[in-house]
Amino acid sequence: MRTLTDILEEYEFLEGDERYGLLIELGRALEPMPDALKTDATLVRGCSAAVWVYPAGNAGDRLHFLADSNAAITKGIVALVIAAVQDRPAAEVAAMDVADALAPFDLKSQLSSNRTQGVPNMIALVQQHAARLAAAQED
Repeated sequence: MRTLTDILEEYEFLEGDERYGLLIELGRALEPMPDALKTDATLVRGCSAAVWVYPAGNAGDRLHFLADSNAAITKGIVALVIAAVQDRPAAEVAAMDVADALAPFDLKSQLSSNRTQGVPNMIALVQQHAARLAAAQED
């Protein structure tokens, strides 16, 4: 998966529909999420499209997520969220301001409010998992 910094460098050179294209490309590049994992338990609430996020495993203390959506642009948005936290230490993600990391993408002005309304819930889900894992590692 590309880093958020690499994605931002490309994103800043693009405009309008090209940015949508990049988001769609990011969504397509997500690691495949098996249909068996797309359950009510992994569904992110508050999104206009269906979005699933699953903590796929932890290599040591590093987080790894699988994610998917039934809408191409929304899948790209969740790919951005995942890019911000993927394979980072749980304690770092728990303390991180993910919304601030995504701020340079200015999603609220680039996309309809319908498409971005679930972003805080996506962020909350990954950070809650990170906080649980970080706390368990301290014990």
